[in-house]
Amino acid sequence: MTHFWPTGPRLQQIMTLALPIMAGMLSQSILNIVDTWMVSHLGSDALAAVGMASNTNYLASAAVIGLGAGVQAMVARRRGENNTGQMALPLNTGLCIAIVMALPLFLIFYNGAAPIMAFLIDDPAVSPMAADYFAIRIVGLFALGMNFSFRGYWNGINRSTVYMRTLIIMHVANVFLSYGLIFGAFGLPELGVVGAGLGTTLALYLASLLYAVQCWMMARDHGFLRALPSWPQVRDTLKLALPNSIQQVFFAGGLTMLFWIIAQVGTHELAVGHVLITLILFLILPAMGLGMAATSLVSQALGRADPEDAHRWGLNITLLGMAFLWVIALPLIVVPEWVLGVFFQEPELIELGRLPVQITGLFIGLDACGIILSQALLGAGASRAVMKISIVLQWAFFIPAAFLVGPVLGYGLLGIWIFQLLQRLLQAVIMAAQWRARRWADIKI
Repeated sequence: MTHFWPTGPRLQQIMTLALPIMAGMLSQSILNIVDTWMVSHLGSDALAAVGMASNTNYLASAAVIGLGAGVQAMVARRRGENNTGQMALPLNTGLCIAIVMALPLFLIFYNGAAPIMAFLIDDPAVSPMAADYFAIRIVGLFALGMNFSFRGYWNGINRSTVYMRTLIIMHVANVFLSYGLIFGAFGLPELGVVGAGLGTTLALYLASLLYAVQCWMMARDHGFLRALPSWPQVRDTLKLALPNSIQQVFFAGGLTMLFWIIAQVGTHELAVGHVLITLILFLILPAMGLGMAATSLVSQALGRADPEDAHRWGLNITLLGMAFLWVIALPLIVVPEWVLGVFFQEPELIELGRLPVQITGLFIGLDACGIILSQALLGAGASRAVMKISIVLQWAFFIPAAFLVGPVLGYGLLGIWIFQLLQRLLQAVIMAAQWRARRWADIKI
């Protein structure tokens, strides 16, 4: 049992690395809930608009978000090899790739905001609000790509406290900016839904500035901005990061399709679906934080040529994450009406979300298993395997099933949610089989 469950120094090492990441990611999920709460005061139409636009923004941003895991795995591998003078070279490469990738994405989505939202939302009261919010959020695409590369560097060298404090500062700034710009507080203009998007975008650029200053002060000895990346460095980074970027694009596209499918059921279902996704993000972000710890610890162990230790890190962190998520999900199972009552005053909306919330709480530990082992595999360099598994389960299984049981067969939001949880169960089982097979142990990055 001690081989599987982390104890003593191993538990301390996991928590030293993971707790700052978890704190930062929990602050992000709390921010998502606060944003949702603020927008909910503008009405259900505004909430539905922001829900669709936020997830479409995730689709537009997914390619640059995927760079972070690749940068982290390469930085951690250099640290495991004790190659400190080159630890920041993957960061330099990630920043350049993020800026180059963001430019065409920004031009396409910014100019296409209105027609995209009109296609996704067949409601003339909701679509214009969603387009305005989406357009202002897409301006932050450059900052988002850079921030994920910075995050990969600091987590890869086990300095996750830098990531945590920067993220928390960004989120605190976001709350004040968004509140002021939504409601016209603090002497700022009252912009409603647009204010929510503008506050988030400004906070993203603040974080980019803070990351850059800290890297300039503390990472120059590791090669930060000492030279432009060479073509081999770009090629190797893309080889590792591109599958993850593609996976993120398909995942985000699937999430957007999920919201489109829910929108075909009804606007009330779309508003409830947005809150359900926000709650899930609150629950799984700690697992993502533990998963990022697994990325670093697995890659560092392989850098030391110790695949047995790498395998054990994956098991230790997965079991820890599953237990943790089931504990924090208890309110969703026991008092679902209270949880939903934070966002809705209408009894019919609370009743609509009650069973999906309870089911989410019951299955969330399996989500942790799939998420953490996916991140561990990324740390080992098995990004292609993770990409293939995730895309097939989402697009060949869940999306067609959700459309069939929801709008076509009439089982509504509950039917869609049951199949989403079945997808997560399958992903957990398959990722566990991949980790047990250990084919990842010989991958060089």
